[in-house]
Amino acid sequence: MVTEYGQGYAHRSERHHRLPPALRAPVEARSWREFGYVLLGLPVATVLFAWTVTTVALGAGLLVTFLGIPVLAAALAGCRGFGVLERARARGLLGLEVADPEPLRMRKPGAAAWMGAMLKSGASWRHALYALVQFPWAVFSFSVAVSFWTCGWALLSYPLWFWVFPAYAGTGGIQLYGDAHHSVYLDNPFEITVTALIGLLFTLATPWLVRALTTVDGLLVRGLLGPSPLSARVVELESDRGTVVDTAAADLRRIERDLHDGAQARLVGLAIDLGLAKEKLREDPDTAAAMVEEAHGEVKLALQELRDLARGIHPAVLTDRGLDAALSAVASRCTVPVRVEVDLPSRPAPAIEGIAYFTVSELLQNIGKHSRARTASVDVWHSGDRLLIQVTDDGVGGADVSRGSGLAGLAGLAARLDAVDGVLVVDSPAGGPTQVIAELPWRG
Repeated sequence: MVTEYGQGYAHRSERHHRLPPALRAPVEARSWREFGYVLLGLPVATVLFAWTVTTVALGAGLLVTFLGIPVLAAALAGCRGFGVLERARARGLLGLEVADPEPLRMRKPGAAAWMGAMLKSGASWRHALYALVQFPWAVFSFSVAVSFWTCGWALLSYPLWFWVFPAYAGTGGIQLYGDAHHSVYLDNPFEITVTALIGLLFTLATPWLVRALTTVDGLLVRGLLGPSPLSARVVELESDRGTVVDTAAADLRRIERDLHDGAQARLVGLAIDLGLAKEKLREDPDTAAAMVEEAHGEVKLALQELRDLARGIHPAVLTDRGLDAALSAVASRCTVPVRVEVDLPSRPAPAIEGIAYFTVSELLQNIGKHSRARTASVDVWHSGDRLLIQVTDDGVGGADVSRGSGLAGLAGLAARLDAVDGVLVVDSPAGGPTQVIAELPWRG
């Protein structure tokens, strides 16, 4: 029984959603929530407008005394409190998520510092401006929405009036019910039909009109009660700065570790071997010669390690010849055959060029280690003010940045690109192929 009921409900719901949106709108919950938002908007806007005009005017008038600043600060604090209510109302009825504005920046605690921060806060004055702008808009939207909604439903239900108010029905039209002494008639069926059709048009159009009105409300809430674009950008830049600092610190630790564990350890061993060879030079020249020969090989290995380390910091070929030659050199060292195509009208900013190089280098390194691919390709081109990089392989796929699986280091790579307003997109379905697209600004 439960299964049958659930199936029947699902079928009814499916039939209901087969109706066009224009026919569903008058009875949808979203339309009623938006209408409720408009209805509540007028009383809330009235209280907010009265509070703002009264307190700001009072504070401005008292600026000649010591009471003006505290009153103005309290007025703006009240506006910010109403802003919390308005964001919650927009979230609950319109589904509009608006972040809280930037908090007050007080250099030191205390009432005086709080009042100064409140008066200097751009968000506080935007809340006051919202109160002044929202009131006339709320009056307009309330009047329009209520008028259209009332007229629509009233005209649509016009035929029912003859049942509700039988005393006003005529006697010369179509008899609806009753006998010769107590009958209800429709005087003019054409008039009734036309009136109901007009009401139907109003009823169908009103939800879309209300939706347009609440769209403007949403713009006001987001633009005046949310964080300013400048403050959001500042927060983003602070986060990016932290990412850059962390990345630089990690690179320094990597270089130090590579020097300590690689070239430094090899050079220490080389010094010891040369010291032993020096001691044996007179006693056993043949053994000393063999030890010097071995030390010569260690010198070559140490030099190779230092070259690799220098290439990891910033390759000379990138500085001298640009991305095309540098990426071709990286591709030649990959264990998978790689096709490289670079189509750039000129060289990007040096910092962007370096990030692009290390992005491709790390992606090819991961392809060689994890993808089990037979071939790979690297395409670099310029589009507008962006540098685009596409790295593709025909491996097993399954790379997922969120789970940390597949390609190693993608999360850190994405953070590094994000620090310069770049984007990293990974498309790696199970079974392959894997496609990674990186987008960087042309000029950093």
